[in-house]
Amino acid sequence: MARRERYDVVVAGGGHNGLTAAAYLARAGLSVLVLERLDHLGGAAVSAEAFPGTGVRLSRYSYLVSLLPESIARELELGVELRSRATASYSPVLRGGRHTGLLVEHDEAAATRESFRALTGGDREYDAWRHFYADVAKVAAKVAPSLTEPLVTGREMAAGIDPDVWTALVQRPLGELVESRFSDDLVRGVVATDALIGTFAGMHDPSLAQNRCFLYHLVGNGTGEWRVPVGGMGAVTDALATAAADAGAELVTSAGVSSIAADDDGAEVTWHDGERAHGVRAGVVLANVAPWVLRILMGEDPDESDKPVGSQLKINFLLSRLPALRSGDDPARAFAGTFHVAEEYSSLEQAFAQASAGELPEPQPGELYCHSLTDPSILGDQAGRGVHTLTYFGLHLPETLFRTDTEARKAEAVRRAIAAIDVHLAEPLLDCVLRGPDGSLCVEAKIPQEVEADLAMPGGHIFHGDLSWPWASSREALSTPAQQWGVATEIPSVLLCGSGARRGGAVSGLGGHNAAQAVLAAR
Repeated sequence: MARRERYDVVVAGGGHNGLTAAAYLARAGLSVLVLERLDHLGGAAVSAEAFPGTGVRLSRYSYLVSLLPESIARELELGVELRSRATASYSPVLRGGRHTGLLVEHDEAAATRESFRALTGGDREYDAWRHFYADVAKVAAKVAPSLTEPLVTGREMAAGIDPDVWTALVQRPLGELVESRFSDDLVRGVVATDALIGTFAGMHDPSLAQNRCFLYHLVGNGTGEWRVPVGGMGAVTDALATAAADAGAELVTSAGVSSIAADDDGAEVTWHDGERAHGVRAGVVLANVAPWVLRILMGEDPDESDKPVGSQLKINFLLSRLPALRSGDDPARAFAGTFHVAEEYSSLEQAFAQASAGELPEPQPGELYCHSLTDPSILGDQAGRGVHTLTYFGLHLPETLFRTDTEARKAEAVRRAIAAIDVHLAEPLLDCVLRGPDGSLCVEAKIPQEVEADLAMPGGHIFHGDLSWPWASSREALSTPAQQWGVATEIPSVLLCGSGARRGGAVSGLGGHNAAQAVLAAR
């Protein structure tokens, strides 16, 4: 229950961005109220015992951290350990009747070059790989520091960057660049996957949604490294909640916001605790909800055709042991990084075409993460017993595929995901899955409709909508602090502070940080 009738700031939504904003603003001396509809804080960035009785706490929806700036972690004194994975990626492939795999080490050395050489028959692809990511790193080094500063224009961002690289990454479909730099189908696919996580687009899509997704996956802290939070994703949001509460913010759960009515003096926020409605005044409302949801809270009736469409299948597994690989490679090394499945470039493009035609992809592309190899603490009492977590993220599975025959299509998508994985295993994956105390297999799957139901992400879109370029256009108005920080809405007293903000998306805290800076700059 809120203790006051009016607050300087009310934050609608207690996910990681809302908590970040609350921590900054409360530290600055503002009165802050955070309202979260669920019975716990954290939104998608939570750790949960998905399989009761096992004691294992999985990062249930969000898995890895890259875009959270070290400056935010330092300023809010989060104390969260983000641990590097020993392997960057492993991509199994059946080629010429032989099972093999492409290994990329975290610190690329001889084993990575030898793996490329064994796959492609020479050094050309690996040399192209190193040159390509050196070019991307120069762009990342320019973009990353700007994410926690007021927006600059695209022209300012491009200054000092090789114009050919800028054009290829920002102005032309990414498929052109990938196809011109690489010739091997698997290598092309490994590069392309970062453009397609949570984004339903072809590599030649004229919208360039795939380019923007690729950029966000490669710019985190200037390196693009995706790390494992020790203690699971919940450790990140627990630390943010502590920072906000210690600074004086009020955090209320089971408090679903039902409407926001703005006027010249701020806004009236109505919320419900499950028994009755409550009203509270705010000088500013920070919307840590998707822009689509905000429109509904503001009294609009948005057109369904504008609703975001998420595109993924998430499956959590709890394994009794790591499965052996047909390639003979060490599974502890292969599964330590991102394990690519059916993600050759041609397979990705075929899957997009099939899904665009309303068909489930075959083979179904996706990738696996085994966080317990990097952070066994999430296993609790199961640590040291051979038990491991395994999470799967399937690509090109838009929400539209599951609108009819939902349960049957979900079951078939899960079956196809497991079948694509089994191609590369010396033993069936399900033979390695642990059974819970009730005897059931420890497998949990979520399609976009279920992500929407659980987290109020419209269409199950994990970014709240397609990502935007993290800079302003040359014609864009940047006259107010909210515009300058990329968090403005049409209503001055209502700002975006979630993944739908200009530089939102993924577990970054950027939406919350930038909304807080806009509020403070306007005072």
